[in-house]
Amino acid sequence: MALTELVSVTLVTYNSGRFIKKCLESVLAQKYADLEVVVIDNASTDGTIDILEQFEDRCRIVYNDENIGFASAQNQAIAKSRGEWILTLNPDVLLMPGFIQQLVEAGQIHPRIGAVCGKLLAIKSTFELPDRPVIDSTGMYFTPMLRHLDRGSQLPDNGEYSNFEYVFGATAAAALYRREMIEDVAIGGEFFDSEFFVYREDADVAWRHQLLGWRCLYTPYARAYHVRNVLPGNRRALPAEINMHSVKNRFLMRVKNMTWDLYRRNWLSITLRDLVVVGACLVREQTSLKAFWMVCRNWRGMLEKRAEIMKRRKATDEYMASWFRPQPVSRPAPKPSPRVLARVRAARG
Repeated sequence: MALTELVSVTLVTYNSGRFIKKCLESVLAQKYADLEVVVIDNASTDGTIDILEQFEDRCRIVYNDENIGFASAQNQAIAKSRGEWILTLNPDVLLMPGFIQQLVEAGQIHPRIGAVCGKLLAIKSTFELPDRPVIDSTGMYFTPMLRHLDRGSQLPDNGEYSNFEYVFGATAAAALYRREMIEDVAIGGEFFDSEFFVYREDADVAWRHQLLGWRCLYTPYARAYHVRNVLPGNRRALPAEINMHSVKNRFLMRVKNMTWDLYRRNWLSITLRDLVVVGACLVREQTSLKAFWMVCRNWRGMLEKRAEIMKRRKATDEYMASWFRPQPVSRPAPKPSPRVLARVRAARG
């Protein structure tokens, strides 16, 4: 497998004027040469479009007439892309120069690696590099309550996450996906579920690709910085619509991907968390009650998607259950060959 495989960077903007210029500049400054950039703007009104016009000679940019959501717009960008690898990217991410090359090198370790993630570090909205690095994400993990969280989030980067490892999934803020995997796990022609609109669509993909026999690899050598607005402790500061979709998608994701064995093992934790979610919506977040109506409206469609997933399922009950633990789970990955490891280290940026 050649290092020169085309990588398509797919980026969705919506009122991203604070970040998009520096983000795109970091993409176009990558050491990886075989690159195309596809940007979908979801009807921004904050000046994002004026900035994007400056990049039209170097990127393929599509301006939507309305905000169709992150999931649908990413699917739109992927459909317009040509790469063997797809790097989904948020506009509030700043890539180090060797980021893409390191991800591609890592993804070549095994043909069943369908997703690759690097070390995301936290950065403020000014995009000024911090003096002391703090981790944003080193991969996604699930708890028995069905919460999906980022490994190492908000911890100092003291070298604990320095090995190649298999993790459950990658945050779509900066995730490299193999085209073959995207096509294999797509349901109804969609990689990201458009019914999710925004939030948890990457967790849904991770759960699905694990069920269908694909793996996600974490490489510590690929580094980027991410301005994260959605954290477990800042829910009240988020827009009401984001919180509503978060509640809705928690249940849609479960309808699609939950196996009976996994529910049997974790039913008490799941039920307690559900009671907390429902209670919070009733008492202090009534704007999210709409989520339950939307779950009911989409119930039949989710069951149809579930049937397709389960029909093609490859992972065993034991394997899936092993990922749902209170603490982050990872597994050792095959050690890269000396040639690959040397090139990855040389490209470190």
